[in-house]
Amino acid sequence: MEEKVLFIEALRTRTRQIAIRCIRLVQDMPRTEEASVLKKQLVRSVSSCGANYRAACRARSRAEFYAKLSITIEEADETLFWLELIEESMICTNADLKTLQQEITEIIKVLSKARKTLSNN
Repeated sequence: MEEKVLFIEALRTRTRQIAIRCIRLVQDMPRTEEASVLKKQLVRSVSSCGANYRAACRARSRAEFYAKLSITIEEADETLFWLELIEESMICTNADLKTLQQEITEIIKVLSKARKTLSNN
């Protein structure tokens, strides 16, 4: 049981930390109309990822946990989309962009595996 609690807390921290890192990234982005749209979308999706994972941890039932976990995965995947779009459009060339993409990809993998494990039990 202790390992499970540590895993949950570690993932809560990871989802919060990546949100903070994305907020810092957008603070360094240009103040153009295009960048503003991407910044808002990125911050919305990454913060929703963390908030929904937190909500999943407080779920009242297995079904609610599964539903919130699914939303978390969707928001994490959307975050990855915005990060890729920012990079490919060259709106931002911050070196941290690749590490953010790698981190959110790892989070997606972990969450997807947890959801698959849950659906198999």
